[in-house]
Amino acid sequence: MVWGGIGLNQSLGPVFFNNLGPGRGNGITAQRYIDQILQPHVVPFFQARRNCVLQQDNARPHTARVTQAFLQHNNIDIMAWPALSPDLNPIEHFWDQLQRKLNQLSPGPRTAAELRQALIHAWCTIPRDRLIHSMSRRCQAVINVHGGHTPY
Repeated sequence: MVWGGIGLNQSLGPVFFNNLGPGRGNGITAQRYIDQILQPHVVPFFQARRNCVLQQDNARPHTARVTQAFLQHNNIDIMAWPALSPDLNPIEHFWDQLQRKLNQLSPGPRTAAELRQALIHAWCTIPRDRLIHSMSRRCQAVINVHGGHTPY
C-alpha cells in the first residue's frame, strides 16, 4: 500500500506502508495511518508550511475519531469532503497517471522491490501544477451539478 500527497510545487511521498499482510486486521487502520503517515510525514510537512489544508477522502482510517482528534491536536486543517464528489481530489488523477506510467514499463516490475523502485521513479516524473491549478474548475463543475458527478 502506498500513500502520497501533492500540492503546488510540493510533493509528499510516495510513502509505503509497513507491516501489512494478508488476512483480516492487517489492512490500513486509523492507528496505522496515524503512526506510519500522519505522525512521521504529514505533521512535519504541515509544521514547516503555512496555510496548508489536508484533503483526504472519507476512507475509515481518515474519518475515525482517533484520526480526527490527532489532526485537531496537531492543528492540521482538513478540507470538508463532499460525500458524492470524488472529482475534487487531484491526487486521484495523479494516481491514474502513475498507473499508466507503470503499465508502460516493458518489462514490468517482477518483484515488490522492483515495483517500489519503478513507482518512485514514475512519481518523480509526473508534473503536479496542472492538476493543482485545475481545482477551481473542478469545484465550479461540482457546484454547477449541485454536488453530482462531473466529467473530471
